[in-house]
Amino acid sequence: MTRKNREEKAEEKKKKKEMTTRRKKMKKTKILFTLIGLIAVLTACGKDNKQEVKEAKSGELTKVTIGASETPHGELIKALEPEFKKEGIDLDLVVFSDYVQPNLQLESGDLDLNFYQHQPYLDSFNKDRKTNIVSLENSKIFITPLLGFSSKIKDIKDLEDGAEIIIPNDPTNGARALLILDKEGLIKLKDRNNLNSTEVDIVENPKNLKFTAVDAQNIPRVYQDADLAFINPNFAISNGLDPKDAIITEAKDSPYANIVAARSGEENNEVYKKVVKVLQSEASRKYIEDTFKGAVLPTF
Repeated sequence: MTRKNREEKAEEKKKKKEMTTRRKKMKKTKILFTLIGLIAVLTACGKDNKQEVKEAKSGELTKVTIGASETPHGELIKALEPEFKKEGIDLDLVVFSDYVQPNLQLESGDLDLNFYQHQPYLDSFNKDRKTNIVSLENSKIFITPLLGFSSKIKDIKDLEDGAEIIIPNDPTNGARALLILDKEGLIKLKDRNNLNSTEVDIVENPKNLKFTAVDAQNIPRVYQDADLAFINPNFAISNGLDPKDAIITEAKDSPYANIVAARSGEENNEVYKKVVKVLQSEASRKYIEDTFKGAVLPTF
């Protein structure tokens, strides 16, 4: 083999080696770009999945369990169900027929909120039971006003000297009746802020009004025997009396407006505030006024 042939063979071998090296590099580069592309796709998919979860969560309803009396509280809550859902709330209603369990179950954590009582009752309950339940801020929803009926006069100012007035014999409603008369200027109480006022707290009675205490549920049957009788709306309606026929109705600013209550420390919960927002909405006002026709009055 000549020298020239040997040089040509060596050059050919060198070229083959360089070609093999380039192919290997190209293969590695191709694999690298493939991996980069795959990572990019997986990352994008991961982002899409996270976004889908986020959107799913944002569309879910927050469940809130609330205890309430069947009427009118429970009726109102049921009627407003679509409004609660608009606010992202699934309100689970638990109906009670007594006035003790709703607070006990709220205190124990079985309920998130309750809606059935006024502030004076809650204050008394906390004191007697050593519970820590609070009303949500500005959560007065409605009042079931004490109503004054008479078959003898058309205006409370027409009460004559010595007129007989029937009031409920329970401390709460008896005091409410006296506070109404005090506000009308017919009597004067020692302290009109005392929600436990009784007849002994009357310091002025210029018309010498006579008071007879009767069991609240029996007053509708005997109210015509007196000049004026104070009747709870539920007892009035069940005995065929129309709240619109009352000659005096307890004012909306009464401390006996019904409130929404929660456990102490949870009164600033934003979801709970939304519950109050719905209960104080125009939809709520319309339902109260159209359905209960004076037996229940919105206080917002």
